[in-house]
Amino acid sequence: MKVSSQDLSKQENILYSSINDGPYVFIESNKLIQKTIVSGKVFTDTINTSLYNTSFSPNKEIYKNVRKIAALSDIHGQYDLAVEILKNNKIIDKNLNWCFGTGHLVVVGDIFDRGDKVNEMLLLVYKLEQEAKRKGGRVHLLLGNHEYMVLHKDLRYLNNKYKITCRLLNVDYDELYGKQTVLGRWLRSKPTIIKLNNTIFVHGGISKEFLSQNDFNIETINNLMRASIERDKTEMRSSGFYETFYGGNGLIWYRGYFYGGLDDMDISQILNITKSEHIVVGHCSNDRVVSLFDNKIFGVDSSIKKGKYGELLFVKNDKYYRKTLKGTKERFGNK
Repeated sequence: MKVSSQDLSKQENILYSSINDGPYVFIESNKLIQKTIVSGKVFTDTINTSLYNTSFSPNKEIYKNVRKIAALSDIHGQYDLAVEILKNNKIIDKNLNWCFGTGHLVVVGDIFDRGDKVNEMLLLVYKLEQEAKRKGGRVHLLLGNHEYMVLHKDLRYLNNKYKITCRLLNVDYDELYGKQTVLGRWLRSKPTIIKLNNTIFVHGGISKEFLSQNDFNIETINNLMRASIERDKTEMRSSGFYETFYGGNGLIWYRGYFYGGLDDMDISQILNITKSEHIVVGHCSNDRVVSLFDNKIFGVDSSIKKGKYGELLFVKNDKYYRKTLKGTKERFGNK
C-alpha cells in the first residue's frame, strides 16, 4: 500500500481533503513523532515524551471480587456509536472521562477493521485504561481475530479511509501499529483471554478441541498469543501452532457456541475444565446481547459494527443484565 508521492487529480484532492485522522505516535530513539491528518494535510510534530508511555507490561489477567463489570465487543471502528453506548450506560461522562468507579470494562476484541474511526476508539480505550486504574477500576482490551489480522498484515477488511491515510503518510497500514509506535506496543501487551470472578472473557470462545490439545492456563495462553504476533505465519503453520490457536477451533475464531450443535453437557464440560461458571464472547453477531445455555454463555457482539445500534452486558453482584443503547436494563433469568 506504500506509494511514492505524486500530483493528485482534482477529484483526488476533493476526496483527500475530507480525510481527518490520527494522531499516530511514532517512537524514534528518545523522542516521539506525532502525525495527524487534518482535511487531507499531514502535520508532523515532535511531542513531549511524557505525554505517552513507550513501554508496556501485560496487566493482571485474573481478578476476584469485582463488584461490577460491563462488556461489549466488535466495535469495528464505530466510535460514535460506542461512545453513545458508554455514555448512556454511565461508563463515561459527557466529556468522555471514566465514571464507572471501581468497575471493570471489557472490550471483548475487534476494534479494528470495517469502520472509519478505529484509531479514535483505540485512543479512547488507551485513555480510559489509565483513568480507570486511578479510580480503582480497570479497562481490559482483549485481542480478537481482527486485531491479530491487522498485526499480521491481513488487511482485507480495511476501510477505504485508511488506504488514503497510508498514502498520505507513505506507510503500510500495519506500520501505524508497529513495534515503533505507542499504540503498537500497547496492543502487543494485551491479552486474548481473562477471568473476572467466575467468568471468562474471550473473543471467539473455548472449544472442546482446543482444550483437548492444550493445558488450560490463562497466563500461558496469553504469553503464547502475544509471542505469536511476531511469528511468521508459514512457520506457525508448519509447527501446527496456527491451526490450534488461529484455526476455527481456536480462541479468536471459534463460533461453536452459536453454530456448533453443542449441548448442555458439552458446555458443562468446558466450564468444568476451565474452572468457570460463565464465558462471555463476541465474534458472532446478534441484534442484542444474548444468553445461551441457561446463562452459561453470553454473546456481546450486538452488531455495533453496523453503526446503528448496540448494547453491553452488565454484571453486578453476579447478576447478569443486557443494557440497551438508551441505558435501560433487562436481567437474564434468575442466575
